[in-house]
Amino acid sequence: MTRPPLRHSAAFSPDVIAEIQRAADEGLYGIRGFGTLRPLPSFDDLVLLGASISRYPLEGYRERCATDVTLGTRFAKKPIELKIPITIAGMSFGALGANAKRALGRGASAAGISTTTGDGGMSEEERAESDILVYQVLPSRYGFDPAHLRACEAIEIVVGQGAKPGGGGMLLGQKITERVAQMRTLPAGIDQRSACRHPDWIGPDDLTIKIAELREATDWEKPIFVKIGSARPRYDVQLAVKAGADVVVLDGMQGGTAATQEVFIEHAGIPTLPALRQAVEALEELGMHRKVQLVISGGIRSGADLAKALAMGADAVSIGTAALVALGCNRRVHVEDYTALGTEPGACHHCHTGRCPVGITTQDPVLESRLDVAEGARRVRNFLTVLTIEAQTLARACGKSHLHNLEPEDLAALTVEAAAMAGVPLAGTDWIPGRNGY
Repeated sequence: MTRPPLRHSAAFSPDVIAEIQRAADEGLYGIRGFGTLRPLPSFDDLVLLGASISRYPLEGYRERCATDVTLGTRFAKKPIELKIPITIAGMSFGALGANAKRALGRGASAAGISTTTGDGGMSEEERAESDILVYQVLPSRYGFDPAHLRACEAIEIVVGQGAKPGGGGMLLGQKITERVAQMRTLPAGIDQRSACRHPDWIGPDDLTIKIAELREATDWEKPIFVKIGSARPRYDVQLAVKAGADVVVLDGMQGGTAATQEVFIEHAGIPTLPALRQAVEALEELGMHRKVQLVISGGIRSGADLAKALAMGADAVSIGTAALVALGCNRRVHVEDYTALGTEPGACHHCHTGRCPVGITTQDPVLESRLDVAEGARRVRNFLTVLTIEAQTLARACGKSHLHNLEPEDLAALTVEAAAMAGVPLAGTDWIPGRNGY
């Protein structure tokens, strides 16, 4: 008799069963780094419509496609000027080691873009290597120093992150060295959980006051960014604008994190595509699109992603996980250390353990020494160069002389879901689901 093929339950797959059994054995929720592992609609579900007869493409070797962007033009006396519309997202010293901060700063500076401090304050290494540094003001206030407000080029008030909207991050005790503890005024070796909301304001009117305080403290020089996680972007963007933000940074569900509850990473927030569309619509409703700059993050991996985000209405993108991968994250070296963590290159999400095999998300001096700063900076610069060239190539193909001339009319969607989320027609039709009366 032939044995019937084995079948797994769709609801109770092997992964689900394993997680239930782990939770039952340990009584602890799962914590990890990186970003969501589930498949989500993304920029891969959109295509750009190159020019032919109805529009003429630009000649790549003879016609220029500009890439510059200025952030903070609304109120700041000294907006920041970037050579390309990319920023390095906030990743804390503590989550990252000093060498990673040095390499990111050096690579970003070589490309003419900014880096961002993250939770825990401004490290000497990052300030020294970053020509343009954005200083984050987070709910935790860990490492907050008014002098650092004046020593940076822009200020970012962090309300939320895409990987954990409504929640705070974590830094496990094994990563809190004496130096990290001193910077954060915390005991060394003890797990730290960041606050999920700011201690001195609870609503948009209070945010208005906070922004005014920061402007006064910096003589109105520094652009004020407000960063939000993608949960209710239409309302949150408009309230940030009303409160006086120069720039809104919107982090989609695909955004990464050094450590938080896995249930947050996989089950909170909305993907970057619908978040971006709603944010642009919110700015347009206020008549503030392009007047308040919009920076989008969460799953930006390529020049194609960059071009599509700009076509949908973003002014710039912010990269975090991709920048770490460029540095060497998940690189196929020191394979025995991946194995000891129970993983392998390409599937490592152990940023929270402090045992990063390639020396990026660690404070261990032996592991950290594996990251060569000069080589890491070279890789980051190379990656940023490739992103720029790819985006320019696509923009020229659409007949654009500046990346910011890309527009929604240059896009089509490959799936019904992406068409509805991005607000662009399904390829081969003029149908945008949920619009035009159907």
